[in-house]
Amino acid sequence: MDGVEAGAEVVDDEAVAPPGAVAERAVVRSAEPVGAYTRLVLAAPRSAAAARPGQFAACSTGDSGMLLRRSFSISSADAEAGELVLVVAAAGPGTARIAGLRAGDVLPVLAPLGRPFALPPAGEGVVLVGGGYGAAPLAWLGAALRARGSAVDLVVGAGDARRLLGHDTPSTAGGADGVPGGADAPVDRVHVATEDGSAGARGRVTDLLPDLLAGPDGSAGPDGSAGPEESAGHGGGARHVLACGPMAMLRAVHEVASAAGATTQLATEESMACGIGVCMTCVLPVVGDDGRTRMVRACTEGPVFAGERLRWDAIGAPAPQRPAGVGARVPEDAVGAPASSSPLAPPAGGDAVQPGVVGGRP
Repeated sequence: MDGVEAGAEVVDDEAVAPPGAVAERAVVRSAEPVGAYTRLVLAAPRSAAAARPGQFAACSTGDSGMLLRRSFSISSADAEAGELVLVVAAAGPGTARIAGLRAGDVLPVLAPLGRPFALPPAGEGVVLVGGGYGAAPLAWLGAALRARGSAVDLVVGAGDARRLLGHDTPSTAGGADGVPGGADAPVDRVHVATEDGSAGARGRVTDLLPDLLAGPDGSAGPDGSAGPEESAGHGGGARHVLACGPMAMLRAVHEVASAAGATTQLATEESMACGIGVCMTCVLPVVGDDGRTRMVRACTEGPVFAGERLRWDAIGAPAPQRPAGVGARVPEDAVGAPASSSPLAPPAGGDAVQPGVVGGRP
């Protein structure tokens, strides 16, 4: 979710925080490289006190020539320490400027924004899936789930080892893919996949997912060798998948999870030029409780959506003046759709979005 811009500091200073969000001039406490990314620890006590996994922060670039905020999913928040943590991928001049901040610098932030993940029922097994820097909030989410008695498997993937994030998350099981973390570790097991095989298994996160899920009949894994109770925390049996990463990955994760009868919550990565629901650049077709499709704003109604509510047939559909796989068209049966739907195109401009969720985010 890297990258929704909110331009100059003066713009952010005048920003009106939506309900639950706070505008703060956060001081950078530390900035350190993490693979291909930068991890920023910010002193932002009011934002940290309200933040939940799945939400994001909209940050000013501090450059009056860049009028849009950059949005990043919140990696973690510590209310007691008053700290907010962001992971930034430098994808263009705005995000590069933020990634280049150092201890003592000031970063105007508006946070927390968006709807967080809804925690599944206490004690039920969960698989967390992250792609690239989309994995940023998952250890934080895992800790919340384990505190409720859930067994948690974390699956992270990327094109190569340098773009991995979360592979060194402490786990109760430790092992080749995880760091031993004892009983208080945020997850039970860590599973890693890279497309080039430079870390973990060669392949994609969806290659690892089936063995961690209960089958449609309640058996664990594709061979039905163990039931959910027998395998919880040891691979197999999970009924819930919570994921954050590129839209193509989220779609594939949803398809695999659905085939196994698991529910999905997906932190979507959409272009968010304002982050507060005004600009309408991040709209997605979503099915409501009444069964009707509406174009809703990912920054306010999301970025986390139930996977079965997203109209995948219209997301990432080819359209003029839009990169392949980006944005969504208005389905003809959507509420308010014109007689002849015209595709929605996000605004031009390289790094105006980066989820890190916001997706873009998350």
